[in-house]
Amino acid sequence: MKTSSLMTLVVNHLMFVFRHNSKWPAASLLATLFLVLFLLSGCLAEPAKIQAYQGLTMGTTYTVKYVSSSEQDNFKSEIDSALKAVNQSMSTYIADSELSLINQAQIGHEQALSTELNYVLQLAQKISQESNGAFDITVGPLVNMWGFGPDGRVVKAPTDNEIQSLYDHVGYAKVNLHDGRLIKDTEIYLDLSAIAKGYGVDVIAELLEEKGIESYLVEIGGELRAKGLKPDGMEWRIAIETPTETFDRQIQKIIAVKDVGIATSGDYRNYFEENGVRFSHTIDPATGQPIKHKLASVTVLAQTCAEADAYATALMVMGAEDGYKFAQAHNIDAFFIVKNAQGFEEIMTPGFNNYLVR
Repeated sequence: MKTSSLMTLVVNHLMFVFRHNSKWPAASLLATLFLVLFLLSGCLAEPAKIQAYQGLTMGTTYTVKYVSSSEQDNFKSEIDSALKAVNQSMSTYIADSELSLINQAQIGHEQALSTELNYVLQLAQKISQESNGAFDITVGPLVNMWGFGPDGRVVKAPTDNEIQSLYDHVGYAKVNLHDGRLIKDTEIYLDLSAIAKGYGVDVIAELLEEKGIESYLVEIGGELRAKGLKPDGMEWRIAIETPTETFDRQIQKIIAVKDVGIATSGDYRNYFEENGVRFSHTIDPATGQPIKHKLASVTVLAQTCAEADAYATALMVMGAEDGYKFAQAHNIDAFFIVKNAQGFEEIMTPGFNNYLVR
């Protein structure tokens, strides 16, 4: 029986008692009535449970889970609309996106930026400066040349001369942001693929919080943000994959998280081979070439998913040794999986150890 129906029965019963017992003072009836209603509202409220939505965005999938006691909550249309807006602002795959129009603009063009794009560009520049260019949103031309951009795979790896020909157009210092505007001083091509998904996760997380949702898990293409606890009082559980190239996915570690953004960067899914040489999709801005070290994947925890997304890419470019030092110096919780002769070696910052499920 629903709470509302039971309350109606209780009220009717109390009124019957009152009508047939004039010795019961009205004040006592009201006090009893309010007490019963209070107890019923607390004890018989609908139990909280996990609601979930899924969909497509940014060339991948998204999943939104949140805890609510009302099945009437339905935010999917608003979620889809918010993600569409992020895509229309930051995608290089949409010809008339805000970012694509900047990339197509001539030198000397000044572009007033949306609040959202300005925020992401400012954050990207901050992390580029901190990482000494390991994270660099101007690396897009090199990403495209290597066949990992909107135009798809290359037939063969580019030559050193072809790579060098793009260097005049690469470098985060060439991004000129001023008072919410981008001033295109030189020919640059911006690629936000290493931060936009994380930002999209944050947008949905903030949308849920505006709706009064206090516990959720939002995921886009493997980038996540968690808040609060599940109905059973437990933290959200996240599996970190073993970086194998097979479709038989294995779990390396499980972490328990709340109130944090999570992102993983790896070279084990997106790559191509030529003459027995493997080329990762992660391009080192310093060399213009795919990374060649032994770091297979890195998982980062940060306050927002956009930060986790960008820092994971920066650490992946740096490699395990330099990446670990950077993470320690910047108080970043990170988990590195490194290839070795025996398989994989795990390296983690002390803070990350606190999230492991044992």
